[in-house]
Amino acid sequence: MSDLFNKEQAGRLFSIIAVGASVGGLIGPTIPSFFSESLGTDNLMLIASVMLLIPIPIIFYLQSLKSSDLRNEDLYLRKPNATIGGNPFSGFKMFFANPYLLAIGLFIFLYTGVSSFVYFELKNLLSELSRVERTAVWAKMDLAVNILSITTGLFATGRIVGKFGMPVTIALVPVLICVGLLILAISPFLAAVVTLQIVRRAGNYAVTRPAREMLFTRVDRETRFKAKPVIDIVAYRGGDMLMAWLFTGLTQGLGLGLAAVAMVGAGIAALWSMVGIYLGRWFERDDSSSPHKEENE
Repeated sequence: MSDLFNKEQAGRLFSIIAVGASVGGLIGPTIPSFFSESLGTDNLMLIASVMLLIPIPIIFYLQSLKSSDLRNEDLYLRKPNATIGGNPFSGFKMFFANPYLLAIGLFIFLYTGVSSFVYFELKNLLSELSRVERTAVWAKMDLAVNILSITTGLFATGRIVGKFGMPVTIALVPVLICVGLLILAISPFLAAVVTLQIVRRAGNYAVTRPAREMLFTRVDRETRFKAKPVIDIVAYRGGDMLMAWLFTGLTQGLGLGLAAVAMVGAGIAALWSMVGIYLGRWFERDDSSSPHKEENE
């Protein structure tokens, strides 16, 4: 999507596009839930395979709209429809040489850190419940997350971007999580962690993720397809692993309790918020100061 839409269009549309993921998250599980016995496993696998093929013609259709209706065929491209070449490691070089991309990578790294802290806190608290009770809690959380994601994406995210700008939009969820972790540090109880998990996941789907994808409308096409995978895979999964080790070290190594770990998580969320504000301000610079303006010229 960041290859199809420009900066202004992304601010209006990305939250609506993200709603599609939440709607799919609701519809997808209902098919096996209601029809698993009548259809059988083989037919369900066939349906899933067909659903994977459906986006292919949609991709070609969207590419045609890029030049016809959207008029973005020359968006950050030296030559329209130019083939992206180069060696497979150039994405790493682009990532480490560009402070804008490094900031995006740090933003995602800190996001995974906060996510790990909230998830493991919740997991530890739920361990005291029975298996049936845990299943009920997770199911209710998933339902709340999907409903909140859809309503927020449809009615709030675009308005937040338009009224308050990208710095507020991309830092909104980190600030809420920081406040929530501080509350958890003062009064650690299950309902607080459950609420925090719902806000974190729904906020990510409806606000943070669309805003994060908007950031890539400010870079050229080669960077988008080479450096973005480095960020989405290496920074994201690497951060997930490192932060899981950090949580384990704090709890099992140092023996910190829920309140102390929540304070550490709040510090990470505060840093996450500041990086978000920095990225939002950079995003809102005029085109003459785009991260790749000189390169494009």
